Amino acid sequence: MLTLVGLVTHAAQKTDVGGESAGTSINHSQMLLQRLQELLRQGNASDVVLRVQAMGTDEVRVFHAHRLLLGLHSEQFRELLSNQSEVVLQESRDCAAVFDKFIRYLYCGELTVLLAQAIPLHQLATKYRVASLQRGVADYMRAHLAGGAGPAVGWYHYAVSTGDEALRQSCLQFLAWNLSAVAGSAEWGAVSPELLAHLLPRSDLVLQDELELFQALEAWLGRARPPPAVAERALRAIRYPMIPPAQLFQLQARSAALARHGPAVADLLLQAYQFHAASPLHYAKFFDINGSAFLPRNYLAPAWGTPWVINNPARDDRSTSFQTQLGPSGHDSGRRVTWNVLFSPRWLPVSLRPVYADATGTALPLARPEDGRPRLVVTPASSGGDAAGVSFQKTVLVGARHHGRLLVRHAYSFHQSSEEAGDFLAHADLQRRNSEYLVENALHLHLIVKPVYHTLIRTPK
Repeated sequence: MLTLVGLVTHAAQKTDVGGESAGTSINHSQMLLQRLQELLRQGNASDVVLRVQAMGTDEVRVFHAHRLLLGLHSEQFRELLSNQSEVVLQESRDCAAVFDKFIRYLYCGELTVLLAQAIPLHQLATKYRVASLQRGVADYMRAHLAGGAGPAVGWYHYAVSTGDEALRQSCLQFLAWNLSAVAGSAEWGAVSPELLAHLLPRSDLVLQDELELFQALEAWLGRARPPPAVAERALRAIRYPMIPPAQLFQLQARSAALARHGPAVADLLLQAYQFHAASPLHYAKFFDINGSAFLPRNYLAPAWGTPWVINNPARDDRSTSFQTQLGPSGHDSGRRVTWNVLFSPRWLPVSLRPVYADATGTALPLARPEDGRPRLVVTPASSGGDAAGVSFQKTVLVGARHHGRLLVRHAYSFHQSSEEAGDFLAHADLQRRNSEYLVENALHLHLIVKPVYHTLIRTPK
């Protein structure tokens, strides 16, 4: 639940008595707000009547209102009430149910929002052209998506229907970072073919492995039963080279989706088997290996990273190490790269590090610990030749808990050329126990290393 506060009228009086250079402010704005609430509740001196009917029902709610106050916020009401004092407004049941909140906002500039009320309130603000409320509800929806509370699929489809690109992108990002959680929920069945088509090509999807994505897609196909062309496009977005051969054999033998649409992806399955049968360097002599099919997504499986829970992260430096598979090819399945990780809660850049005296011998102030910022450094334990032809993209996921689930709230990525994410937790206050970045005073990270085949591997023209 959140309270949105809009324009509040301030009653202030400044005086200049006895030559005072600064006046005294007398603020009775809260009293004014209370009077406006009473005016709405009691309908005193009202000059218009709004009859709000829920479509498809006989239910009518009557509001005795004031033309001036409605028109201050809403150009639509100003035009609608310019030459009539009583109007009937046809609204959906959801919008009719929150119309009292909407009218209260027009009088007082504030209202309390629940998750289920966000869309109808935004619809009313859009219909009656109340721009401040539109922005406030959209901000509320984006904030609750980040915290894992909002119904991301439903809000995505609403954002598409209203053309709210910022909300649409926020929903897409949340769904990409939390695909495992969404695919296992009732929301997954409400995903439209259009939304699925935007999700499947993304490399920032967070899930256990590619097999989990295939299984989620197969479940969606079973429920949605889309046209064959839609199903085949979706199946071709799966990155089959990321699935080990043993699992590919099982899919071909048991998958209902592949039994129905197998010919549409036969070339991709053959490509995957060929990729696993040879070393990437040898494979690249004959085939292009730089496409998205050969790029891992953000897999949570142990082969590609590790979770790391840092208790009391503001206290001191921490370090850990972990291993990942050299590459997704079956040829590299037994080869590992070891990574060392250093976390520092208060790292100071060179420009802020302590300096005791300048060139003239004048003492300079020391930098304070709170001037530092969190830092995470990921480096390979050795630089052997096993990684020839491969670079590594590192991704750090930061989790937040919502209703017992650990969801991804932030993600930071950086490549082999950099050992750290420059903006890692740049705005986090790890000293604050209720920080949005902490779960029970612990920082929940998941470190992922994605092997990327790069220009050392060249496909002949």
